[in-house]
Amino acid sequence: MVRIGPRRVLAGSSPRSSLQPRVQLWQPYRQQDALRQHFTRGCPQSNRQWTKHARLSPLFVPHRLLIPRLLRPISTPALPTRRGPIFRFFYRFFAYTGGFILVTGGFVLAFFIYDASTYREDLSYTDIPVSRDALYPRRGGPKNLPIAETLVDDDDFPENTRSKHKPKLVILGSGWGSVALLKQLHPEDYHVTVVSPVNYFLFTPMLPSATVGTLELRSLVEPIRRIVQRVKGHFLRAEAVDVELSERLLEVKQTDASGEERHFYLPYDKLVIGVGSTTNAHGVQGLENCYFLKDIEDARQIRNKVLENLEYACLPTTSDDERRRLLSFVVSGGGPTGVEFAAELFDLLNEDLGRSFPKILRNEISVHVIQSRGHILNTYDEALSKYAEERFAHDQVEVLTNSRVKEVRPDKILFTQKGEDGETVTKELPMGFCLWSTGVAQTEFCKRIAAKLENQNNRHALETDTHLRLNGAPLGSVYAIGDCSTVQNNIADHLVSFLRTLAYEKGKDPEKMVITFKEWRGIAQRVKKRFPQASDHLRRLDRLFEQYDKDKSGTLDFGELHELLCQIDSKLTSLPATAQRAHQQGQYLGRKLNKLAQAAPGMQANEMDYGDLDDAVYKAFEYRHLGNLAYIGNSAVFDINGLSFSGGLLAVYLWRSVYFAQSVSFRTRVLLAMDWSKRAMFGR
Repeated sequence: MVRIGPRRVLAGSSPRSSLQPRVQLWQPYRQQDALRQHFTRGCPQSNRQWTKHARLSPLFVPHRLLIPRLLRPISTPALPTRRGPIFRFFYRFFAYTGGFILVTGGFVLAFFIYDASTYREDLSYTDIPVSRDALYPRRGGPKNLPIAETLVDDDDFPENTRSKHKPKLVILGSGWGSVALLKQLHPEDYHVTVVSPVNYFLFTPMLPSATVGTLELRSLVEPIRRIVQRVKGHFLRAEAVDVELSERLLEVKQTDASGEERHFYLPYDKLVIGVGSTTNAHGVQGLENCYFLKDIEDARQIRNKVLENLEYACLPTTSDDERRRLLSFVVSGGGPTGVEFAAELFDLLNEDLGRSFPKILRNEISVHVIQSRGHILNTYDEALSKYAEERFAHDQVEVLTNSRVKEVRPDKILFTQKGEDGETVTKELPMGFCLWSTGVAQTEFCKRIAAKLENQNNRHALETDTHLRLNGAPLGSVYAIGDCSTVQNNIADHLVSFLRTLAYEKGKDPEKMVITFKEWRGIAQRVKKRFPQASDHLRRLDRLFEQYDKDKSGTLDFGELHELLCQIDSKLTSLPATAQRAHQQGQYLGRKLNKLAQAAPGMQANEMDYGDLDDAVYKAFEYRHLGNLAYIGNSAVFDINGLSFSGGLLAVYLWRSVYFAQSVSFRTRVLLAMDWSKRAMFGR
């Protein structure tokens, strides 16, 4: 019997003779092979007899014992001895460490080589052709201002030169809608010019995090010129003042190096208004004592004010009452912006204040949220609103619901609160800081445009049709997207005019015209196509037809149909003033402008320069609500497509992941990840 293993010793033999098994295994096998070759001499029958004879021989060794890895010649040196576990551990440790150092050193060396390649020592300027019209523009228009028909960078590159004679597309603003439009446009289809008072795109959903140092300000902005470069466009840091719709001239003003305002005209073939909105004052006095959160400069001022109050509270000359007033932070508005700022502010005061400031400050700090409705986050699911209120109560953030601000003074805020018995009581609250975040209102530019058009009746936004065209403006020349606009449905008026035209074509009186159920189905399809947001209200056509067929005649007369459409029109609400709504409108308008550019040569060949071209080439805009989410202090709430849930840190990481994915560029994503890592390691 043979023991197969590292020692290779035959059973019954001495362990000291390590070569004995190899001799006894090898020599019989050689003898068997020699005898077999001698007797068989290549005969198959003899070979079978020899195999049977050999199995009975005492010298026969089974082949399963003759494993190749165990059969080694006698002259082969002995196997190396196995090292101990301690030696193997240190050997592997130093091997892996060395490999890691080599790989890391390779990456570092590659980075320095790349960094060195980014520096330039050669002169980058060359002779650039510039049009004389760009340097000395002609004057014209109602105010006899310079008309910038050609820009100074129109001949910088061959692509710019080719697009110089394309239709002029002027985009106002650098927000969500404008950036989504720029990313959707095909290069060289239009001569694109972006006009905005700021030269960056701001990632507004994360702006509350920048006010307390969770994120750096530069992590939320992307230079707009980088985005414009994709479509070979141009950027002017200026502000739109007025528009001459009949002559298609946009009046623009900008401040030069000497501080003087310069006005000029910018011609356009298509104008996209995406200037956003301003904060709604609601008629409250003393808003000069408040801070707002609309742009990056507001976040910087809030951050400085919070730190300033903390420093003043540390002075030995500050009284107890003054210290409590300085450390009283009030947020007016219980929407997502106000709630997220209150949560971020509490995190700063609770997690980072004790590291650098006296501990007495933490005990005297107070955060208050004033909300006019019965709950904060009133546009979310009620369960989420209650969860947010419970979370704030746990964090000692006071929520004052059913309250309206009357006046804001430098040292206190006056507000009224309705009690459970319905009685209204006026209260005052000492404060050292107040954030005003209570809705949106029109900009002066939008008010000036609305005053020129008869069909503009909304005091808060510009009204557009379902193709985002400005009501009252020349058809297909002016569009409005984002917070500055609202989609006007007018389903009843639209279809009534359509039915009147249809009746006149058939030679019938519209007031006496009746609609059968089959015709009603065709009208419903027309409504869904023209007004996609009404689709949910037109699911059961048979029930609607039966409900409004009051005389049970099997038909709808003109009055019954008008009442039905008015009822649907009243159920349609205005679109929310959110980033996702502006983003969807920008994407939609970009795709439609691409379709119009593709169809332009055919329309010019057929001399089709009139009519509803937008409706001919593309469908109407349909808003799809993707959900709401908000950060409420080391936890987050989600309201997505009817699914509502909330949670702690896992929900916070999911909240971060959503905004991380929506960030505008790879650069901002890297900066966001670095800022969150720095907060974890070094604090705010």
